Amino acid sequence: MDRQDFIALMTPQGQQLLNELAADKTIDTKTDLVRLVSRLRQAGHDAGLVAAVLTQLKLRRRAQAKFGEFAERMLFTEAGLEQASRFVVAVRHAGRFRDSGVRSVADLGCGLGAESLALAGIGLEVTAFELDEVTAACATYNLLPFENARVEQADVTTLNLDGYDALFFDPARRELTGPARAQAQRKFDPASFSPNYDWVVEQCLGRTAGVKLGPGHPHQAIAAINAKPDQLEAQWVSVGGDLVELGLWFGAAARPGVARSALLLGAAGLVELNSDSLVERVAPVADLERFLYEPDNSIVRSHLIAELADATGTHAFAPQIAYLTSATQVDSPWLRGFEVLDSMPFDRKKLRAYLQERQIGVLEIKKRGADIVPEQLRKELALKGKNSATLIVTRIGDAHRAIIARAL
Repeated sequence: MDRQDFIALMTPQGQQLLNELAADKTIDTKTDLVRLVSRLRQAGHDAGLVAAVLTQLKLRRRAQAKFGEFAERMLFTEAGLEQASRFVVAVRHAGRFRDSGVRSVADLGCGLGAESLALAGIGLEVTAFELDEVTAACATYNLLPFENARVEQADVTTLNLDGYDALFFDPARRELTGPARAQAQRKFDPASFSPNYDWVVEQCLGRTAGVKLGPGHPHQAIAAINAKPDQLEAQWVSVGGDLVELGLWFGAAARPGVARSALLLGAAGLVELNSDSLVERVAPVADLERFLYEPDNSIVRSHLIAELADATGTHAFAPQIAYLTSATQVDSPWLRGFEVLDSMPFDRKKLRAYLQERQIGVLEIKKRGADIVPEQLRKELALKGKNSATLIVTRIGDAHRAIIARAL
């Protein structure tokens, strides 16, 4: 969305058209788009306004996965929605600040205002800063219901941050490229974040603060932070099995005795696994047993495999490979389980013959520590038959193994 689109949406005509179309649940912007555009143009609506409104309807539909019913009254940009926190996670962030005793928070790089919505919703005073003009305008619109929240357009690196009880940073890790700036691309180098990672960490040291980062952020960059004991916590968050973020927490927002944690939010509530050290432990290694388990990605990325093995009575069967195994079945929200049916050296021709003999036509292919392309392997296997199975290709010792299993 550009500046003119936003201005058009803010006119009485724009607001009326947006509200009318949003309220009409019979509209399907996927299948009825041409007919809908034609109808709106015949009714005298400007082509630019029609395009802006329909784009908002599309983004609101996508945003429901992150914001639920709140999406129905919000404005979005493509890049802003890509980076926005899921509301259920933003609520957890806000709870940390409330529990640390702060009253005012600066939301630095607020994007569309997801974090500020959660902070303001529990009564904290929020000042949200955003560099991009249109994104800041959308955040202002989204935060209108809250008198305790305001938005300013500013470069956060130029601000005096001493007047706030706590800071929250969400450095920009995406940029729009391609035709009409329509494609969001991730930035993986922390030095290319806006503001850059080192500057953000410097602002957080000695304060109550939080930083939202991508879950693939390198552990060595966390270990290099010169924070006092119990003043830094790294938490990887999974929502329904989808790994969504790494949060770094400083000062009073970091929990004493917790250096690393994995948090799983799901339909049944939340579960958490913690370690008091940033140093990874090595899980015990023994033979592959009858049951194989795939840990949630928050466990894998937080390097808490050994802690999970201790908690579940399982063990690894290959060093540096994030699968666990046990002789008896284990029930844990952290684990997806499989019963091992067979294990053999990974050989494409022999594997193809094995699967065809057993009439396996539906095959889930998983890999870890193996240089294969699952979809390419699927074509080579020429699957046929009425049965189904899971194929796990992994490394055990110096060799690749093919493990045929049944999902529990």
